[in-house]
Amino acid sequence: MRIARVEHDNRPRTAVVADDRARVLSEDVTVLDLLAAEGDDRARLADRVEAEVDLSAARLLAPIVPATIRDFSVFEQHIEGAVRTGGDPDAPVPPVWYEMPFCYFSNPHAITGPDEDIKMAPGTRAQDLELEVAAIITRAGRNVRPEDAGAYIGGYTIFNDWSARDIGGKEVQTPFGQCKGKDFANTLGPWIVTPDELEPHRDGDRYDLDMRATINGVELGSDTLANMAWSFEQMVAYAARGAWIGAGDVLGSGTCGGGCLLEHWGRNGSFADPPPLGPGDEVVLTVEGIGTLRNRVVAADPSVELPPARPGRLRARAGR
Repeated sequence: MRIARVEHDNRPRTAVVADDRARVLSEDVTVLDLLAAEGDDRARLADRVEAEVDLSAARLLAPIVPATIRDFSVFEQHIEGAVRTGGDPDAPVPPVWYEMPFCYFSNPHAITGPDEDIKMAPGTRAQDLELEVAAIITRAGRNVRPEDAGAYIGGYTIFNDWSARDIGGKEVQTPFGQCKGKDFANTLGPWIVTPDELEPHRDGDRYDLDMRATINGVELGSDTLANMAWSFEQMVAYAARGAWIGAGDVLGSGTCGGGCLLEHWGRNGSFADPPPLGPGDEVVLTVEGIGTLRNRVVAADPSVELPPARPGRLRARAGR
């Protein structure tokens, strides 16, 4: 099943997408209701149709407003290119990357959807896209084992983790990690596909899905989701290690090989090859079995500037 959110009667509504139609469901049926239901229960919910509209005429919204966003980075090729932006064309993937599927938290209040204009991060000169797939969690759990984790995943969608690389490059020099280089826009869509839809593409504990990104109609790069170094089930287990996950959480795969400008900048030795994104650029992400996510980049909001740090004036007081 393909589950979407659409604007209907000026309100967000849950819809089921099939045969180029969006079947708008009863107002009390949520996306998480459908994702968490199974078999006959899901079919009964999907039958509560109040309207049908042509998909071409429907305004698709982000298919879910996440409770949290954890973004991983599980594609070795992406890391290999990214580390070379430091100036060493032979820089290896850091050994620590191979130890576990690290992740960071992003901003669930910055969610955008299909065909929305994406404002650049204020002050950036290195705007980037990121081609990812995200898993949607539908139930609470803690200390989940990988072999049990599939039951926590309700579906998958495309995720564009837009990035301001110059801002993020400064942030990673601190002990705190990235924030303002990432939190201005997180795009999900065009809908959520339930796991049974992707079974024909299964390759062991991965999905062999073709992933492609284009900028203004020119292909940037492509990969297969099967190249993940850790599976989504393993990512769920890591997220739930000593911590709670819950319904509505989004787990991003991180950028696939060739799926962002940063990787190409590292391999090409120039932050202008290809050029960063700018106002008017159209970014299209396509993932086999899921769909296509299209957005246009527009100018940033005015930047509210702050002064540099004030020098310390007082010595630390011992014992206090």
